[in-house]
Amino acid sequence: MSGVTIRAVTKRYGDNAPVLTGIDLAIQDREFMVLVGPSGCGKSTLLRMIAGLEEITSGTISIGDRVVNDVPPKDRDIAMVFQSYALYPHMSVRENLEFGMKLRKTPRAEMDRLVAEAARILGIEEYLARRPKELSGGQRQRVALGRAIVRKPAVFLFDEPLSNLDAKLRVQMRAEIKKLQHRLQVTSVYVTHDQVEAMTMGHRIAIMHQGKLQQVGTPLEVYERPSNLFVANFIGTPPMNFVRATVGDGGTSLQARGFVLPAPAACREALAARAGKIVVAGIRPENVVDASRSTRGATAPLELVADLVETLGDEVVVHGRQGEDEIAFKMDPHNPPELGARVPVQLEIDRLHLFDAETEQRIND
Repeated sequence: MSGVTIRAVTKRYGDNAPVLTGIDLAIQDREFMVLVGPSGCGKSTLLRMIAGLEEITSGTISIGDRVVNDVPPKDRDIAMVFQSYALYPHMSVRENLEFGMKLRKTPRAEMDRLVAEAARILGIEEYLARRPKELSGGQRQRVALGRAIVRKPAVFLFDEPLSNLDAKLRVQMRAEIKKLQHRLQVTSVYVTHDQVEAMTMGHRIAIMHQGKLQQVGTPLEVYERPSNLFVANFIGTPPMNFVRATVGDGGTSLQARGFVLPAPAACREALAARAGKIVVAGIRPENVVDASRSTRGATAPLELVADLVETLGDEVVVHGRQGEDEIAFKMDPHNPPELGARVPVQLEIDRLHLFDAETEQRIND
């Protein structure tokens, strides 16, 4: 078993406010866990603590059944892939792949076997004699991955490894990394600030913000049931629409500034206790549909003024306005509205996400 268990981990530099607070996270054996969040949220610091490159202020980190708080990085049975590739420029690809094994005094026959296996898996066999400066960004990243593979570690750690690649190559490499992890069946922890990367790659994702863990779950779980306003806003492209509304009529209606929505039937009991209070209603753009389309479940009609139309090829995203509230929604690209046009839409009421305006926590669980 090579899972990673993080219990009550806190990180503080001197007398400053903690950069990580009370992190509890259990990463299962052979799982691909993605740590995602905005810059400065503490995700890379947490990864470096797993690697042993940062000291733990309090709490414990275990790899398998062993607490590794005081174990040096070289003895943790991990391999790390960095954003900068960290290749030795004066060495060939083969020498870069062999370097760590030479330090561990791996027999030559075993080194040759492991290098050949990694090169075949990654498709870099023809580049073994080249130096890093003779490789493209994607090829360098494959070499960095190969150096991790030959170690046969218990845990792979990835620190934003695709940040230096162009958009097309990022899509290609994230697919290759996911397939590689599935093939090797190695527990992996992957750090990124890109929520699309997180959603497409992880078995589960852990969303972080301001040094705290906000939610852990499968991509679909966090997308469909975000635990708070931050997660709801961070996960999803285009982001979720938010409307502040007063709970009215004993919990059966949501009274926004320019319109009134019926409350979802499943939430009315919870809302009844909040009568007269402010809540935040969130709805994803795909749950705001053209009035001419058929829908399932309860809907509320609304007319929006088109302020902005973004063409994405297979669809357009329309940013509409109703009074002071802005709502983005998707439409057929062959019939986009003109700017300033009034567009009738339907809001799928049962797909509303409701949050407490003060605590920002989800209401409709």
